[in-house]
Amino acid sequence: MEYKISFEEAKACPIQFVLAINDTLNVISGKWKIPIIATMSFGKQRFTEIQRNIPKITPRMLSKELKELELNGIVKRTVYDSIPVTIEYELTESAKQLSDVMNSMIQWGINHRRGMFEDGINEKIAG
Repeated sequence: MEYKISFEEAKACPIQFVLAINDTLNVISGKWKIPIIATMSFGKQRFTEIQRNIPKITPRMLSKELKELELNGIVKRTVYDSIPVTIEYELTESAKQLSDVMNSMIQWGINHRRGMFEDGINEKIAG
């Protein structure tokens, strides 16, 4: 079964619009997936490099999330026949298309944080 729907068709139909958003969220939802994708946007990395770039993620959680991202076609895992065995992770071409989404999220986060500080919301939350 082929699934062919254009962006314009999805935006014009509430059901298709919601399905497309749900598909995206199912792949990238959770506390760690976006940070993993973000750190991997800098190129191929080994497990320890990814873990070093994401404070507070446990090796077990990183392993679980990488497996899920690989199953969903976001991460490509390459095993090199060396001694010791070397494993590298990189984003797939599909995942690289998330760069616009990530950039929009970064810009929104910067603006939101700036607005919170300007409005003194952080003081209200903390106090």
